[in-house]
Amino acid sequence: MTPPDTAVLRVAGRPVGRYVTRPELPARLAPRPYLHPVTTLAGTAVTETGPADHIHHLGVGVAVPDVEGSNFWGGRTFVRDRGPTELDNHGAQRHTAFQLRDPDGFVEELRWVAAGAELLRERRTVAATELTRAAWALDFTFSLTNVTSQPLSIGSPATNGRPGAAYGGFFWRARKEAQAPEVFTVDREGESEIHGTVAPWVALVGSTWSLIFAGATERTRRDPWFVRAEEYPGVGSSLAVDERLPIPPGETAVRRIVTVVADGRISRLEAASLVRKAVSP
Repeated sequence: MTPPDTAVLRVAGRPVGRYVTRPELPARLAPRPYLHPVTTLAGTAVTETGPADHIHHLGVGVAVPDVEGSNFWGGRTFVRDRGPTELDNHGAQRHTAFQLRDPDGFVEELRWVAAGAELLRERRTVAATELTRAAWALDFTFSLTNVTSQPLSIGSPATNGRPGAAYGGFFWRARKEAQAPEVFTVDREGESEIHGTVAPWVALVGSTWSLIFAGATERTRRDPWFVRAEEYPGVGSSLAVDERLPIPPGETAVRRIVTVVADGRISRLEAASLVRKAVSP
């Protein structure tokens, strides 16, 4: 029996992801709902939560280091001219309710709260779809609405003065293995060549598994990719790179990422084919 505030995603009757809505975490980790474990159809785990290298990394979800100065990413805050700094500025994403919850997905309402005030309201839509006997797709859409009477903006360490650190938005922390995963796009290879660039999709390939991340709307495809492979395996889509992302009162920012989760080590041609199948026109 699934608890009332937990969702288990299933593909072809097999569980492939567990969604935790109310994790018991200290404020410093910016508590928020997340998916973990996420697995391939053969049962291989492809997410990690609370790893020693970054204990605030929580599987698959949405994490933003700077919403008007509040940290919804967890850990230290990058402060211009000071660097990473311990601040008492952490927010939390609070699960309000499931509007829909089926075996293959859910629609959720969340409140982004910091210092006792609600800054953003989110509608999150997640769906799991079988692609082949060895691959399935996680379709993840989040809509952030400014519910205050003042303009809000989303920033990142990059917009606060740390080059190359434009993390914040959809983020997938993959499982760390003895060898770093391969990373490639349609025409590039390697973390240094791909990090911070715009590409239709990015593949992260481990020992026996593959993840392919694709922006599924025109606006999402304009966001550069945040890619880590050597230090730790993780991929995200950056909301704020060169400048902060403004969200005026009552306005909404929407992004949609589709991730292909596959058994085995896929090739570039296989990745492109699976993305075409996963992302509807």
